[in-house]
This record gives sequence, C-alpha cells and structure tokens, in this order.
Amino acid sequence: MTPYLHSTRPVRIPVPGGKLIEEHIGRVANGTEALSVAHMVAPPGWSEPAQRPTFAELTIMLRGTMHIECNDSVVQLRPGETFLVQPNVRVRYGNPSNEDCEYWAVCLPAFAPAAAQREG
Repeated sequence: MTPYLHSTRPVRIPVPGGKLIEEHIGRVANGTEALSVAHMVAPPGWSEPAQRPTFAELTIMLRGTMHIECNDSVVQLRPGETFLVQPNVRVRYGNPSNEDCEYWAVCLPAFAPAAAQREG
C-alpha cells in the first residue's frame, strides 16, 4: 500500500436538484473510507432533507450563503466561515439565496449515502 494518494481529477457525482458534487478523495473517487473531500456548488433555492449522519462533516464556505439547521439552531454560513457537525446530530443544509453557494465538505469517515441517514 502506498503511503500517499495523489488525486488528479475529481469524480462528479450526480445528485437531484442541480447541486454539483466533485469528490476529490472518498469512496466514489478512489475507494478511500477514512475521509472524503468534495467541492460543492449548490444552486439558488437548493435544499436537502434533514439527516442524522454517522460521520462528522466540516463545511468550508467559499461564496454565497448556506442555511444550516442543526438541532434547534439555525446558522447562516458565509464566505470564510466553517461549520463542523458531529456524528449523529440532526442537520439540514440549504441555499435560500438568489446566487449559487460554493463550499468544500470534508467527512470523517468518508461520506456514504446510507451513512447520511436522510429523513423521508
């Protein structure tokens, strides 16, 4: 096993709602289960169902605004800000603005659809 991983091209993951996901490191891109790193662009009005993931997720905002509902709190995440959600916490992400929001997501361990435990 090599002591490093050099990712030269992200893998685009199709999702409904017009959101762009480009995974650089993770289960889909290269079989990495320890963590995933993905570049995301969410269109205006995008949102996803609430979830209670079994992984921690770090969001790093680049542009736009991300609306995050976490348990009983609501956070407006803006460029230059970060947000870390611990595993097994109910969270819902959305973009209520009229412009795209762009961000990086890091999940520990790596994102998997079943591990997101989305509602509905």
